[in-house]
Amino acid sequence: MAGRYEPIDSPDETTLFPYHDLTPPTVATVARARQRIRQHLPETPLVRSEALSEALDADVLLKREDTLPTGAFKVRGGVNLVASLDEEFHDAGLLAASTGNHGQSIAWAGREFDVPVTIGVPEEANAGKVGALEQLGAEVIQYGEDYDEAREHIEDLATQREARYVHSGNEPKLLAGVGTAGLEILDERPDVDRVFCPVGGGTAAAGYCTTLGAMTDADVVGVQAAGAPAVYRAWQDETLDALDSVDTIAEGVATRVPFALPTEILQAGLADFRLVSEDAITDAVARLFETDRIVMEGACATAVAAAIQAGDELRGETVVLPISGRNIDREKFDRLLAESEY
Repeated sequence: MAGRYEPIDSPDETTLFPYHDLTPPTVATVARARQRIRQHLPETPLVRSEALSEALDADVLLKREDTLPTGAFKVRGGVNLVASLDEEFHDAGLLAASTGNHGQSIAWAGREFDVPVTIGVPEEANAGKVGALEQLGAEVIQYGEDYDEAREHIEDLATQREARYVHSGNEPKLLAGVGTAGLEILDERPDVDRVFCPVGGGTAAAGYCTTLGAMTDADVVGVQAAGAPAVYRAWQDETLDALDSVDTIAEGVATRVPFALPTEILQAGLADFRLVSEDAITDAVARLFETDRIVMEGACATAVAAAIQAGDELRGETVVLPISGRNIDREKFDRLLAESEY
C-alpha cells in the first residue's frame, strides 16, 4: 500500500500520487455530482444587480456562491470528492493546502462524512479563515511564506503519513462539484451571453467551461490579478512553468503554479482571459459593497473588475458574475474601502 503514497511524475510543478486522475470531467459527471451534492448543500441564488445592470447597460446577474455554508463556491467540490471517497482513505484522513476556501471546503465535507482533515496554510494566512478551519475540526498547520510553500510541505506530509492528499486543482471530482453551479444557472437562464470567472487554480472557470461553455453559446472569460498571472500565462503561452513570485491583495488567486488539469480545460474552453489591476480589484470590492451591500473577497472582485472594464462591450448582453467568496479579513476589508476611489 505504501506505493500508493509515493509521488509519481507530474505534468506541472506540483506533486501527484497514484490515486490522482487527470481525466477532465464531463457534463455527465457534473450531473452525477449535482445529485450527490444536493443532498448536502442548497442551490445558490442567481440575482440581478440593478446597479451594475444600469452602469453596463446589460442584464448583470450575480451567482451568490457566498451563500453556501463555508461562504465560498469550493465546498461544492469538497462535498463531491469526500462523498465518493474510497474507503481506504477514511482512517488516515485527508490533507490539503489552501489559502482558506479550498481548505474550508475539505474541512466542511470531512466533518459531514466523519473523515479527519489536515490543512496547510501560509504562516500569514487570513486569520478568519484559519479560525473557520479550526472551528470545522481540521488540524491546521501554518507553514511557509505563501500558498505554494505550504502546499509543498503538505505534499511531503502526505507521503510521511500515508494519507490522501487533496490537490487544489488536479482532482476531477472537485472540478465536477464546482461545475454544478453552471447547471444551476442553465436551469434558470439558458440565455446567458457571457460569464466572467475569477481564476486562482482555475477550478471554477473549468467548471463553467464544462457546463455553460460546452452546452450553450455563452462565452466563459477567465480573470486573474495582474500581480498573480500564473494561469493567464499558462493559457496564453501554453506553459505550466511556475512564476517566481506573485503580488496581489487577492490571496484567493495568489498561486505561483498553474495546475495541469484545469489549465487543459481552460485552454480548450475559455473564450478570453483578462488581467485586472490591484486598484481595479480594490474599487470592485468597494463598489459592490456600496451598491449591493455584498461583502466579497479580492479574488471574487477580479470578475466584477473585469466586467466594469469591459464597459460598452457588454451592452445588451446577459452577463453572469460569480460571487465566489465572502471570506475577507475585516481589517483588509476596511482598508480596501478606505483606499478605494469609488
